[in-house]
Amino acid sequence: MNTGILYAALAYIAWGLFPLYFKQVADVPSLEVVMHRTLWSLVFVFGVLMVRRQWSWMGTVLRQPKVLAAFVLSAMLLSGNWLTYVWAVQNQHVVDASLGYFILPLVNVALGFVFLRERPRSGQWMAVAVAAAGVLWLAVQAGRLPWIALVLALSFGFYGLLRKVAVLGALEGLALETLVLAPVAAVVLGWWAWQGQGALVQGTPATVGWLLLAGPMTAVPLLLFAAGARLIPMSTLGILQYISPSLQFALGVWLFHEPFEPARLVGFVLIWAALLVYSMEGWWTRRRVVVA
Repeated sequence: MNTGILYAALAYIAWGLFPLYFKQVADVPSLEVVMHRTLWSLVFVFGVLMVRRQWSWMGTVLRQPKVLAAFVLSAMLLSGNWLTYVWAVQNQHVVDASLGYFILPLVNVALGFVFLRERPRSGQWMAVAVAAAGVLWLAVQAGRLPWIALVLALSFGFYGLLRKVAVLGALEGLALETLVLAPVAAVVLGWWAWQGQGALVQGTPATVGWLLLAGPMTAVPLLLFAAGARLIPMSTLGILQYISPSLQFALGVWLFHEPFEPARLVGFVLIWAALLVYSMEGWWTRRRVVVA
């Protein structure tokens, strides 16, 4: 139990500190950063699979076109999520990005209801309604929808939905997703380098080093998360997941000094209240089941 909590907490801390990494490659266009992240993640993950001799899943997937098609779609959602997040960090929208991951658990409730025929309890619906009120307040204050947060929450929510019904584990799934995207990334990066463009040619050694580090930085937290998830209850995992957006929010406000008007705080408070209702309702329901 304690080991599982440590693994999961380390994964969420790593994800929460990601803005610090992407600030190091702020001079590289976000699309190019995502291409490097895809390519070097594939190299790292395949290295892990080689060490573990974990290849049998590939034959199974290649014989199932529907499974392969589902992972092509999940790869597109993942790349869109990555691109939005990197762009947000590079353009001083870390607070908006954190909002997306605060509302993600509540988006998952709604997606489960629509696509998996899950029946959320009344307390969960209350949490969704309060969070929706928070998003509406933020939209009214800004004069537009908080699109960064919504794109991040919806893209990762649908990505999680596909992975929930997938037949592959976390490591194999990431390998297949990056394998789908990597050929495009390799061709584009190679073409840019041939033309004397891109960070591989024009970047400093430090920048190139940071880009190469994207592989292990993407895969290691995922492996920690997968290891932790097998050892601890979902309720504990659900509470730990708020580490990541909390760290992102703190970095955005106190380290990067992003503007945060007092009026926006009302919307965040509503969303935090929704998360509290959601967490307490889940804890109370599980406690009643255990007692019974």
